[in-house]
Amino acid sequence: MPMEYKLHIGCHLSSAKGFLAMGREASRLGADTFAFFTRNPRGGRAKELDLADVEAFLQYKEDEGIVTLVAHAPYTMNACAAKENLRRFAHEAMADDIQRLEHLPGNLYNFHPGSHVGQGTEKGIELIAQQLNDVLTPDQQTTVLLETMAGKGTEVGRTFEELRAIIDRVEHDDTLGVCLDTCHVWDGGYDIREHLDEVLTEFDRVIGLPRLRAI
Repeated sequence: MPMEYKLHIGCHLSSAKGFLAMGREASRLGADTFAFFTRNPRGGRAKELDLADVEAFLQYKEDEGIVTLVAHAPYTMNACAAKENLRRFAHEAMADDIQRLEHLPGNLYNFHPGSHVGQGTEKGIELIAQQLNDVLTPDQQTTVLLETMAGKGTEVGRTFEELRAIIDRVEHDDTLGVCLDTCHVWDGGYDIREHLDEVLTEFDRVIGLPRLRAI
């Protein structure tokens, strides 16, 4: 039986004024969801979480019918960097982000798998999976999304097979999903303009459509 999906449309919003402000802006724009960066996209510390703002937003979210949110990790987070200090930052940032998102249960955390910077794709996959195994817990309520990548430079995640290889190495893989970035998959060689159905069929064969959580 074909899977049924309901289309939800949102936009990327600034988190500078907090969650309630983002919710109100989404409603003003006619959106029923939104994406936001967990911290400065170029890295650094996240600002302190305002639990009163979170509580007010959760009530607003329920009242206004806002659905699952997509939080985006900073671009500088590279789980398969060659330098240990960069991998340490990626580990600490992801662990902190997920812990904070647990105050808004049931949402999505999207990240770029990383660039192996000359270590090789297999080593990159190993390091990404290692970080996920260190950070993910069986009782977390946040689903972590591996984003499809264009494959520029030494990016890991250009092919569906590379993402599948990461998933297969993660113990708590039920907490993992995939964000299909249409710009990235097109740039990576998947012809979604002329052969979208075939690309989705390939995604389903390699990864499985149930893991597709955001486009």
